[in-house]
Amino acid sequence: MKEKIINFFSDVVKEMKKVTWPTKDELKESTVIVIVTCVILSAFVYLIDMILNNIIKGLF
Repeated sequence: MKEKIINFFSDVVKEMKKVTWPTKDELKESTVIVIVTCVILSAFVYLIDMILNNIIKGLF
């Protein structure tokens, strides 16, 4: 059992060495894209919510 655990962590270290990590610039760009997308989607959901809210208030 101990050998399996040691082999597992050894394999993890080997695989982590193969990973290509993003540069700072790539990370910043991706972060900006995620934030802008979240803001746009939030605004869209807010507008739909306000429209539906006004429709429902108009019915009652």
